[in-house]
Amino acid sequence: MNEHEKKALIVVKGFAKKLPRFPDGRIDYSSSDIAPVTTVFIKYEGRILLLKRSDKVSTYQGKWNSVSGYLDEIVPIREKILEELWEEVGIKEENIKSLILGKDYEFTHNKKTWNVYPALAELKNKPIIELDWEHTEYKWIKPEELKNFDTVPELDKGLKNVL
Repeated sequence: MNEHEKKALIVVKGFAKKLPRFPDGRIDYSSSDIAPVTTVFIKYEGRILLLKRSDKVSTYQGKWNSVSGYLDEIVPIREKILEELWEEVGIKEENIKSLILGKDYEFTHNKKTWNVYPALAELKNKPIIELDWEHTEYKWIKPEELKNFDTVPELDKGLKNVL
């Protein structure tokens, strides 16, 4: 486990001690003014995958994002990233050429502070994208095109931290 992974696990353990849990054991951040999340950029042949958030998600409906999720289980962040990739877009670990965790950062929006742990999953083969309920569409774009999309806050910073 590298320095970024260790830090993420320590942060999640801290929240687990003070926040309530869902029946399945995940940490419930709904009443917290701070939430740690991962944002996973998927890269294939120089392009990144953007996903449009559905109206069924609790935050940032209709905004473009990458694969993302709360760090709501006390597991290594790599494990959480692989889970999110499979759940949200159907990408399996076998198709990942490299997985790097970038420098974390935080920002505050709508009275909530988001502690973001960005990652980059570079793929071996172009996947068949299987969207779950969290997204309505996807696009493969060049990284420099990100500025042309209505994204969740600070997504460009996450991308910069992993490229």
